[in-house]
Amino acid sequence: MRIDRAEDFGFSPERLERIGTAMQRYVDEKKLAGMVTLVARRGAVVHFEKFGVQDIQTKKPAELDTIFRIYSLTKPITSVALMMLYEHGLFHLNDPVTRFLPEFKKVKVWMDGGELADPIREITIHDLLTHTAGLSYGEYKDTHLPVDKLYDQADILYNPAISLQEMVRRIANLPLAYQPGQRWLYSVATDVVGYLVEVISDMPLGDFFAEEIFGPLGMKDTAFSVPPEKADRFATLYGKTEKGNLEVLDTTLGVDYSNVRLHAGGHGLVSTAADYLRFAQLVLNKGELDGVRLLGRKTVELMTINHLPAALLPIAMGDPWPGFGFGLGFGVLIDLAQSCTMGSVGSIRWSGWANTHFWVDPQEQLIGILLLQYVPGGTYPVTNDFKTLVYQALVD
Repeated sequence: MRIDRAEDFGFSPERLERIGTAMQRYVDEKKLAGMVTLVARRGAVVHFEKFGVQDIQTKKPAELDTIFRIYSLTKPITSVALMMLYEHGLFHLNDPVTRFLPEFKKVKVWMDGGELADPIREITIHDLLTHTAGLSYGEYKDTHLPVDKLYDQADILYNPAISLQEMVRRIANLPLAYQPGQRWLYSVATDVVGYLVEVISDMPLGDFFAEEIFGPLGMKDTAFSVPPEKADRFATLYGKTEKGNLEVLDTTLGVDYSNVRLHAGGHGLVSTAADYLRFAQLVLNKGELDGVRLLGRKTVELMTINHLPAALLPIAMGDPWPGFGFGLGFGVLIDLAQSCTMGSVGSIRWSGWANTHFWVDPQEQLIGILLLQYVPGGTYPVTNDFKTLVYQALVD
């Protein structure tokens, strides 16, 4: 990939070097094994660097084409896939989910005291895209809701033995944590969105991604599985356990990435920084990249504005995200001062469980991508550090 002169695109080269100093510090302090960082502006890559190793035991260095589990960075791609079908006039955002998924016709809502009540209205497709459907993520997200244990008992997360259809069937049999539309709650909603893509398109989700998104965009290393010929580029997943800070967690997830069966809409893809840049640039360009148009301009504008009323703000995953709303698959910065972060109003972002992160800033025509493999997300402030270091380097 070509790296352009940073000064030609409004960056101070000296200030941009601070990214490397800070990221290398995480490696030197043995907090993280390795990572890849990428910054692009006005369609040009001005920073693309690697740090540390992709595997501690073999000491194999991280490379620019290292393949990472991107976890919830799958969600924006799934949302784009559904909106591509929306542009064919196949559904409306306010359609009830039961129009396509009758499994949800008998869904109940968990009330105080443990009683189950009928929903005040049906879950809509808009509810799923905005995480206001009342679905949960189980105790995995530490929301401490009564339904969380039921989600865990249903064994729907990272279960390689089930299909997406079976995953959604199990979700539909669980009670909602809240009435539809009454709270923003990060959840398995995007997995249901992925199944909607399958039902409406009559294609498996993995095939739809490959044929309609990854192929046209040239995202050659993005998929649900890692083929044997690419296995040496696949980074090891680490995390903190009772044994130490950088312990291997691959086996604890129970997923063989050489042949993944569960193609979920909310997680599961692997990718590289260069590949995810292609997707992010498509969004920044409002649906078009290198002569390939996947979405219309107005569709992207609809997806990247806040859809949440004031009563549902701020969104929160454990800790609140002040200053952020949520669009159709993306977190949206709506109040810069409240966010206490650098950026621009109207920027969109999302992150994955293993500290994979990206954002798109339309005002500055800027993209930032950070990929590493350490769970859980948020253990270290590496994402915020990276973002600050990118913006402080802007001089024009």
